[in-house]
Amino acid sequence: MAMKFFVTCAKGLEELIGGELASLGIAAAKIERGGVSFAGSLADGCKACLWLRTASRVLLILAEFPAASPQELYDGVRTVDWPHYLRPEMTMAVDAVLRDSAMTHSGFIALKTKDAVVDTVRDRYGRRPDVDTSSPDLRVNVHLVKNHCTLSLDLAGEPLDRRGYRLDRNKAPLRENLAAALVAFSGWQGEVPFYDPMCGSGTIAIEAALLASRTAPGLLREKFSFQCWPQHDPAAWQALLAEAEALRLRQIKGKVCGSDRSPGSIDMARQNARRAGVAGMVTFTAAEFSTFTPSSPAVIIFNPPYGERMGESGELAGLYRLLGDVLKQRCAGTSAFILCGNSELAKHIGLKATRRIPLWNGPIECRLLKYDLY
Repeated sequence: MAMKFFVTCAKGLEELIGGELASLGIAAAKIERGGVSFAGSLADGCKACLWLRTASRVLLILAEFPAASPQELYDGVRTVDWPHYLRPEMTMAVDAVLRDSAMTHSGFIALKTKDAVVDTVRDRYGRRPDVDTSSPDLRVNVHLVKNHCTLSLDLAGEPLDRRGYRLDRNKAPLRENLAAALVAFSGWQGEVPFYDPMCGSGTIAIEAALLASRTAPGLLREKFSFQCWPQHDPAAWQALLAEAEALRLRQIKGKVCGSDRSPGSIDMARQNARRAGVAGMVTFTAAEFSTFTPSSPAVIIFNPPYGERMGESGELAGLYRLLGDVLKQRCAGTSAFILCGNSELAKHIGLKATRRIPLWNGPIECRLLKYDLY
């Protein structure tokens, strides 16, 4: 019987996830609010973890039931055959998301769920598994909305944006899966040069190189949670990894370039690229943005500061004016994309966007603005 999965993502990326699943041969995916659902085998879920670039989590849905009281929640969780997924020597953790329900404390929901899970395992084996909130073998996800509970297992354990190549996350990092989404929305496939002239620690350029080299992002991770599960098939997983390795290109056609005014950021970007296995595919240079001159045709992606803190918008207006000037004067024949989290600042660019794509960067509502520069 097919299992039910739900792939979570940042708001605005659902269509991209649907396309990615279709390219993996996972048909009949259904686009929903906040993610995409599909039915398939556990191997399909593992494949999604290995290959999805823009997703946050892949959840295996175990049960759905009404839960307006602690007892209803406990009884509903107990209906699942937990020893099929969890042995006493394994560790577990529970994440709870709660909205518009009679029970109002997510910590209590997590605790009650944990009690029901470990009681079920103890009844079978006479021993209880331990809790490990940082790196559990089994991560249980409880989603309680309007007294309706959806109980799932997180196949990866850690969010999928944690590829493993970015050890040093500087103060306002763009998550890897959102960086991959910007590249996907740009339509860049590696045929023309790619630039990020405000690259920071290099995430957008690295994700572009991973896409062009057909590198499955999951190849960069040390482990996934499902590898600890009793029903995990190591041979089938090794076959998936071998297939992904065989598809990976060691060189790419188009050049990928990142630049930043901070030599420290450039040093960090080079280290990240090395860990991602794309150091030979990306050129990082310390340079002032005012000197940026791309070849043509090309795709350019910017993630400039948004001015989230009080008083910053005024200081940044000059940067956005400069951005517009450089695009007008030096970037003819290119397509430029700017992730903008501040509509007032966007006005200072002084160009008319040909497309505006709504996206969320964490809690910030953004627009990916496209400029065709003739």
